[in-house]
Amino acid sequence: MTANASEQNPSPNPNLYGRPARTATVERNTAETQITCTVNLDGTGKGVVDTGVPFLDHMIDQIKRHGLFDLDIKCTGDTFIDDHHSVEDTGITLGQAFNKALGDKKGIRRYGHFYAPLDEALTRAVVDLSGRPGLHMDIPFTRSHVGRFDVDLFSEFFYGFVNHSWMTVHLDNLKGKNSHHQIESTFKAFARALRMACEYDERALNTLPSTKEAF
Repeated sequence: MTANASEQNPSPNPNLYGRPARTATVERNTAETQITCTVNLDGTGKGVVDTGVPFLDHMIDQIKRHGLFDLDIKCTGDTFIDDHHSVEDTGITLGQAFNKALGDKKGIRRYGHFYAPLDEALTRAVVDLSGRPGLHMDIPFTRSHVGRFDVDLFSEFFYGFVNHSWMTVHLDNLKGKNSHHQIESTFKAFARALRMACEYDERALNTLPSTKEAF
């Protein structure tokens, strides 16, 4: 379905490198969901997340806290049908906001990786802010639901995110028996890898991290 979306340009307020603050607000309105998402890439992990899907809120809180991104997300969706549209469209809108906030990507590290354990679960996340969307996941879930949350929606969130943020993301759960731990360790690893990729490289602040000189 075609969405009506509006985007707010990044704020002129500087971050610690004297660059314009990397912020964006995106609104996505369809017959299935109405979403507003505001992102500050140079934040401290603050904000309110309310997607109407409690387990998704808990996972996005991992991105917010461990990525040190300020995130405010409000989604009103047709969860009386199921959670699919709200989960997927939240991923889409969050991805659009990250893409907008990153701007020209000059001076960023571009690549990030992290291993995150959670009890018996261990997950590796690798991120490339490449300008080419791609998601590669290997998560051998041990059950179909965590509470009321269908684990199939886990991939829908990330496909929505990477396809609209124009990132390449690899997510591999290396160990794990508890599906809650598998998912949460994945979000934590992803948050840290994304944080690393978005951070500025002090040795290359005026350089675009690509031999193509373009994304």
